[in-house]
Amino acid sequence: MSRVTKIKHVLKEQEADDYEVPKENQRIVRIVASRGNNLHEVETAEDNEESFLVSMPVKFRKNVWVKRGNFVLIEPIEEGNKVKAEICRILTPTHIKIFEKEGVWPRKFSKKRELEENLDEDGLFRNTNRKFVAQSSDDDDDEDEDEDSAIDEDEDDSINDDRCNK
Repeated sequence: MSRVTKIKHVLKEQEADDYEVPKENQRIVRIVASRGNNLHEVETAEDNEESFLVSMPVKFRKNVWVKRGNFVLIEPIEEGNKVKAEICRILTPTHIKIFEKEGVWPRKFSKKRELEENLDEDGLFRNTNRKFVAQSSDDDDDEDEDEDSAIDEDEDDSINDDRCNK
């Protein structure tokens, strides 16, 4: 089989309307980073947020690309210590919608949850370009206001002195 024909078959299989829910031994994970040599670090949706390496099967190599943040379906393998699973399907946005409707999609990976986490107490999106500074208690604010007012009075006096000297 020529390389072009192989690519055509892999892409056709990837785009096929095969929206079966994951089997018992399959898990949905998110790609965290590419570690090279067709290995990818992934994170699970469980509470312990386990992260481990998965391998890209030969049929996907040089034909299908995944990047950080993509979701994949994996099957565990028994061969190695570091590489614990193999990618069996790369999930598209259509797969994600169908899995959410079926109730199979992990809550940790849902977009609604991510949006809720990015909102601050006023319901506005948090600016990720700035550091978040926590509000201090009322006692600290009163002390700061007293110090600020004392500084302002000193500045007012110096301004008045400058005007009188002219």
